[in-house]
Amino acid sequence: MSYNFSEFKTRVEGIEEWLKKEFSLLRTGRATSAILDSITVDSYGAQSPIAHVGNIVMEDARTLRVTPWDKTQVKAIEGAITKANLGLSVSTDENGVRVIFPELTGERRAQIIKLLKQKLEDARISLRKEREGAIDTFKKMEKDGDMSEDEHRRNKEELQKHVDEANRRFEQLAEKKEGEIAA
Repeated sequence: MSYNFSEFKTRVEGIEEWLKKEFSLLRTGRATSAILDSITVDSYGAQSPIAHVGNIVMEDARTLRVTPWDKTQVKAIEGAITKANLGLSVSTDENGVRVIFPELTGERRAQIIKLLKQKLEDARISLRKEREGAIDTFKKMEKDGDMSEDEHRRNKEELQKHVDEANRRFEQLAEKKEGEIAA
């Protein structure tokens, strides 16, 4: 009986999505609304993502504008962004909140790249754990007689191909983000 890799692939996709989300939170010198995705605002007694209480647009390469649908939410949005401590400058005016991304210093770029590499390594560790889990399943199936020794070897080879491909995708994501940070 051959091993069904669909569950393994789904878990790998989950790791990749996590990595993309983590990379999107790493601030580059350019404005990106993704950095605000994790911030919630106290809106009428409930915590809501900023995107649910206002419109987020890019004013220029280093500035975002958050225009709340209810102007009374301006102070709450400003406070939530400031409280998130993302290293962003925040100012308010009659139209809403301006979020300014300061220029990155060489030292800060180095810190962000170090953090990026740590996130990449965390993703690789998760991938290795998934691979080990699949290999343990192969061993159990072989022991129980549900898989021959040849099938075990073929499945292990196919598993390694999936792992290598996932590692390549992770590395490409990291290289792309590192390029954004260095620019």
